Amino acid sequence: MTNKMPIIYVVSDSVGETAELVTKAALSQFNGVDVTIKRFPYIEMKENIDELIALAKLDQGMIAYSLVKPEMRSYLKKMADKEGLYVCDIIGPLMDQLQILFGKTPLFEPGLVRRLDDDYFKKIEAIEFAVKYDDGRDPRGILKADIILIGVSRTSKTPLSQYLAHNRLKVANVPIVPEIDPPEELFLVRPEKCFGLKISAEKLNEIRRERLKSLGLNYQANYANIERIKEELIYFEKVVEKIGCPFIDVTNKAVEETANVILKIYQNNH
Repeated sequence: MTNKMPIIYVVSDSVGETAELVTKAALSQFNGVDVTIKRFPYIEMKENIDELIALAKLDQGMIAYSLVKPEMRSYLKKMADKEGLYVCDIIGPLMDQLQILFGKTPLFEPGLVRRLDDDYFKKIEAIEFAVKYDDGRDPRGILKADIILIGVSRTSKTPLSQYLAHNRLKVANVPIVPEIDPPEELFLVRPEKCFGLKISAEKLNEIRRERLKSLGLNYQANYANIERIKEELIYFEKVVEKIGCPFIDVTNKAVEETANVILKIYQNNH
């Protein structure tokens, strides 16, 4: 009669991917030993541990566990020792050492790694969205966005979009030019999603002149002409009033200040 195949019970109070990965990494050092791994996720009650211990006892399996709550870790260890089972605490010793190192008490909340991963991927998705729908290059983004920024050229639409994207918000921005009709999508979304970026003609004139100088171009070009700027701003205000969305005055505000104003309004609307 052949020996029964060893079974390792991988136990976690979350999904258990990390515990299983560590277990497989350790097993890889034993030249492909034939072992069955059974993952038991979301073990959050002592009754779950009792059932697990009973199963492991039947086939004398080993338990590798990543439980963040101290009372659950100690209970599993006590019950496993009582039944003579092999056990390995994957995360506990490291958490204990980190607690000593930082002089701080851990949160003891299961699933935080996955929550952090989700947060990271949402941020990356928002950043990619801001790049894809920057400067009105694809008006379809307006319908998909959480926030739409509207303004004439050089009102910090792009840096604002990126800043807000780091708060996991999908932002599209749309330039307003008198000679071009605004995209019809602007009038199809809820007005509270849109923000008109208002700026004084004098400040915009200064910004555009500096921009032209930095590019080695004639700073007296029509782009920086004060009368042309006033014309653009009048047209911009008409568009924003037609949409019915709020104006945000960015004349003397840093990008961070404007973003915080927008975030506050957005959060109050949700």
